[in-house]
Amino acid sequence: MTLSVRTRDFYYTTLTTEPMGHQAVGDGPGRIGRTPIHDGRRIQISVDRVRFPDGSEGDLDFIRHPGASAILPVIGQVSESDPEVLLLKQYRYAAGGFIVEVPAGCPDYEGEPWEVVASRELEEETGWRSKNLSPMTRIFTTPGFTDEVIHLFVASELEPGTSNLDQDEYLEVVRVPFSQAVEWVRDGTIVDCKSMATILYAAQFLIGRAEGQGD
Repeated sequence: MTLSVRTRDFYYTTLTTEPMGHQAVGDGPGRIGRTPIHDGRRIQISVDRVRFPDGSEGDLDFIRHPGASAILPVIGQVSESDPEVLLLKQYRYAAGGFIVEVPAGCPDYEGEPWEVVASRELEEETGWRSKNLSPMTRIFTTPGFTDEVIHLFVASELEPGTSNLDQDEYLEVVRVPFSQAVEWVRDGTIVDCKSMATILYAAQFLIGRAEGQGD
């Protein structure tokens, strides 16, 4: 299988810089000290001493996160007015039960390209592969206390692959018209922020548009 990854200059020039949990340079704002609290499986928690833009200092709780890729899998073509898409009904302990999401996952190693993460997670979670993977944008999930960034992709030209769920993943693949996914955002069925951002970005800028339209 040959995977085509469409790129956008703005995505790779302005949206792939390192997150902002940065160390201060000179007298500028940023981290001037760090007290580690917890080193977990996915995240590291610390209390950071920070110099603010006005020169004052303070302590902030900080969660370091490796980042993730999230994918909107489209059955058919993105240019269709209402293609079918794949979503997940997934158990989330922190959310108190099952919620509806787009496929997503973290890198297997530091520096793994985000499109590789997206391609792998799509197949592992849905059992489908994509021949056409396009970056959309990225989002900071909760920049008040974490540097977590999720990179959003749209995947089309799907073909059957092989699912491979993690031991703690419990999910069901749901196939619905894209208009239904948008309605689920509107009526509160979908409340996961990365999924809302992925679906609404695609609705505004991608789905139903011919190649190059709206650029």
